Amino acid sequence: MNHRENYLRAYRFQTPDYIPIASGYPSMMWTHYDPQDLQNLMATHPILFPGYAPGDRRENRVETRPDLIAGRPYTDYWGCTWETMFTGMVGHVSKHALADWENFDGYQAPNPAVTDGLLALDWQTLQSWAVAARRVDYLLAFYLPHGHTFLRLSDLRGFENLVYDMADEDARFLKLLQMLEDFNLDLTRRYIALQPDVIGVPEDLGMQDRLAISPRLYRKFIKPSYLKMTRLIKQHGILVHEHTDGYMMEIVDDLIEAGGDILNLQDLVNGIDNIARAIKGRLAIELDIDRQAVTVSGTPADIDDHLRECVMKLNSPQGGLGLVYQPWPPTPIENIRAVWDAMEKYSTGDV
Repeated sequence: MNHRENYLRAYRFQTPDYIPIASGYPSMMWTHYDPQDLQNLMATHPILFPGYAPGDRRENRVETRPDLIAGRPYTDYWGCTWETMFTGMVGHVSKHALADWENFDGYQAPNPAVTDGLLALDWQTLQSWAVAARRVDYLLAFYLPHGHTFLRLSDLRGFENLVYDMADEDARFLKLLQMLEDFNLDLTRRYIALQPDVIGVPEDLGMQDRLAISPRLYRKFIKPSYLKMTRLIKQHGILVHEHTDGYMMEIVDDLIEAGGDILNLQDLVNGIDNIARAIKGRLAIELDIDRQAVTVSGTPADIDDHLRECVMKLNSPQGGLGLVYQPWPPTPIENIRAVWDAMEKYSTGDV
């Protein structure tokens, strides 16, 4: 069973051979740690990084993201200006395109034929990728830009303005929301046409211990937009990958009803027992492994215990669990090793 087949069986509860695992390697890692140490570490984890060999300089990816360059403000296709203090890390919107409603007169959405709203898109290249992936039976996944709905509204209006807009049900806000929905649906249709296995709808709805907006406002304005996209995707037999960082247990049922097949969420912020009780068996869980507490300041033994607990409480023989991790400085490199060791060890499901 290849990676694609195992991934699909895991997230469809069809008894996979192993738990899907994945780890990113943010470009900031390559300036914070010794590149040779990182390359050697990746080379010794062949399940996470198949085919990797020292000298495969993946750290150059940041050069393709103009929004991630420190000291260079970047204006996206919606007209919002982004700034970051650290090259390789997503920054903040320093200028909201519609902070003043006067700017809404004549305002138009970007053209999804050329952009996802944040970055330029080359659909011919994406089509070539899709053909190549199917040729070698490789898992094909496309994602809407992170922050496609709620966060995009906040980018455009500013968070405080947005909350007032929702509370007042401002007619201009409703028109903007419809504009955004139309853009996202057009983008979704274009991804569907590429016939991927998975389409992702990622954004962050939670903060450290609560939602960013009330469940009532989420249900009234954001959930209906999600449903329009997810129903369209599922009509074509494509898996829907939902993602939200932060605490989101207040709307677990809503996220399930919103049509996702896979929910990527954070472990410690939401609580392993809470996740097991509220989600296990109802929706496939792609668990985002902690990068704030135990993996940063714990010991390798603490990290191993944490990964073991996650698998023990959330996995089942039928599947429904995946593990993902993205290390960030200043995580000690020995702790990154411990996470990767534990992910590979427990990917068998044996705890």
